[in-house]
Amino acid sequence: QVHLAESGGGSVQAGGSLRLSCSISGVTASSYYMGWFRQAPGKDREGLAFIDSDGSTTYAASVKDRFTISLDNTRNTLYFHMNSLRPEDTGMYSCAADPSTYRYGGGRRYSWYEDPRYKYWGQGTRVTVSS
Repeated sequence: QVHLAESGGGSVQAGGSLRLSCSISGVTASSYYMGWFRQAPGKDREGLAFIDSDGSTTYAASVKDRFTISLDNTRNTLYFHMNSLRPEDTGMYSCAADPSTYRYGGGRRYSWYEDPRYKYWGQGTRVTVSS
């Protein structure tokens, strides 16, 4: 009964900030491995940030100095604090989660930024950044 639901998307001017939320139900999120993904218009979905069960985080180079992924264990909610937004940040943002430390496919271990690494996905929330 694991369910992920994103919220907080919307329209914002370049240079502005936005905080996305991903509520997790059915499980204790602190024991999961989670990430934020974005699919820009005409592009494939890409991994932006990852957080593991001990709170360690990893970021894509494009957002490393601007975005922050965090987990509120009390509220069982994953957050994505996005600062200094740019038009190229426009897209559909989705959260993903998986209970396994690692997942494998095709004879290899999936990386944090690969879609198949995650068992559960939210429906996404749209973010539009205007210049």
